Amino acid sequence: MKNKYEINYRDLKMTCNPNVFDFETTEELDPISTGIGQERGIKALEFGLNVDAKGYNLYVEGPSGVGKTMYTKNYLDKIAKKKKVPQDWCYIYNFDNPNEPIAVSLPAGQGKEFKENMECFIKEIKKDIKSTFNNDDFEKEKKLIKQEFENKREILMMKLSQDAAKYNFQIKSAQNGIYMMPVYEGKALKEEEFNKLEEEIRNEYEEKSTTVQEMIMEAISVIKEIERASDKKISEWQSNVALLTVNVHINLLKSKYKRNKKINNFLNLVKQDVLKNVPVFLKDDNENNNGQQNVNTNPLQQKTDPCLNYRVNLFVDNSHLEGAPVIMDSNYTYHNIFGKLEYENYFGALKTDYTMLKTGLLQKANGGYIIFQAKDLLANPMCYEALKKALRIKELGIENTVDQRSSMVMVSLKPEPIPLNLKVILIGDASIYNALLSMDEDFRKLFKIEVDWEDEAIVNKENVNNLARVVGDYCKNEELPPLDKYAMSRVIEYSSKLAGDQNKISTMFNEIFVIVGEAGTWAKMAKSKIITEEFIEKALKERQE
Repeated sequence: MKNKYEINYRDLKMTCNPNVFDFETTEELDPISTGIGQERGIKALEFGLNVDAKGYNLYVEGPSGVGKTMYTKNYLDKIAKKKKVPQDWCYIYNFDNPNEPIAVSLPAGQGKEFKENMECFIKEIKKDIKSTFNNDDFEKEKKLIKQEFENKREILMMKLSQDAAKYNFQIKSAQNGIYMMPVYEGKALKEEEFNKLEEEIRNEYEEKSTTVQEMIMEAISVIKEIERASDKKISEWQSNVALLTVNVHINLLKSKYKRNKKINNFLNLVKQDVLKNVPVFLKDDNENNNGQQNVNTNPLQQKTDPCLNYRVNLFVDNSHLEGAPVIMDSNYTYHNIFGKLEYENYFGALKTDYTMLKTGLLQKANGGYIIFQAKDLLANPMCYEALKKALRIKELGIENTVDQRSSMVMVSLKPEPIPLNLKVILIGDASIYNALLSMDEDFRKLFKIEVDWEDEAIVNKENVNNLARVVGDYCKNEELPPLDKYAMSRVIEYSSKLAGDQNKISTMFNEIFVIVGEAGTWAKMAKSKIITEEFIEKALKERQE
């Protein structure tokens, strides 16, 4: 009599019928865009990404090799294309406080345009100012103003000479000032001649000389005042002439960015700075005041080109994006994540400016999504703490973290922070998640969504065909031959063995890929264009050996 609990030996293992597949080889299949048996996890992922509130970042939890990173990245790439492209960010010079560069946001693509517009402005303003002031009309007007000064000076010197003559002194004018000479018997005496005069006569001249010296000092004071007034008049006239030239360019730029208050204020300050530095623009770029080539090799003593402050640092350029950014990287250094301020070495001093501010992963991901591997991020506690701080205050600044042991003199900057708006997705296993949940209060507040990824799925036609698509995509990426449906059915059986359940298949893709990869190698060695069941069996047997 047959025991009702007796089972056939064929029932001790899961058997996959090759006819469950609708293909001849996996080469015919498209890559999968959904998880296998991950309905609960996918639902949590979709919900967490749609919650637009502080603290709703995600932790995707599951064993290694189940495809959680691949699926999360593919899903984000898909939904990100439907999102709005985030704004560009630029840094511009702060004329009021040069050590605190100003952050400016612009619609995607306009940041690049703004940078190019300012570069064009610099070239044109240099050319136009020189052209304006290097014509005959300018030189004539300048000579008239200077001639007016010379006329006033001559009248003053003539009166001084007349007044000094009453005290028997003659006035002489030289480049280094005004001096007087005693006149005796109609002749101006030199010092050695004056010393030969009788003492009584010399004393008389010396008494009168005090009065004449006071007259000279008073005249010098008036001349300096006239000279200052003349220089001021020339400077004002230059500024008025330059204003017409500058306004043409500035007004054009202001009309383009009339809705951006920060840029309009910046352009007003640029205009004022150009007018203040007209003499600098008129000098030849390669010459100093004496018309000789500048050979000063110490950059700390060289005058700075004012146009350097008119440049734009295109900090975040989203002109190339279609939708929101999705960022995933393997470099978890502090500067790569949070950005940095670069320095250049000038004669033992570290020099920097706002154009040396460089983006990090968070700035690039701002307005979109960023994926971190929890294990790698936590390996650098400084990065993890800085990330939590940024998520708490919802803004991103760049802090100077140059080696404190350096003996070089540094000037650091404190750029204006940028508002932070993005979703952070941490990917890791259950042990890390539970440790963070129990030990880190901030983690509980900032990562409120847990996405639980399963390591197995129910055996049904949909899931086994989806696994075939995963394997087919792996073969294409690794340039391996495709599997026929008989080989794929053997892979399904092996996957069920990994799951330890006839009614389930494993989603531990790494384990499956090992067998497929080795079977593919055996197929290549046999010069077969298809991975057959024979090669899968050989790979399984060789691994046992």
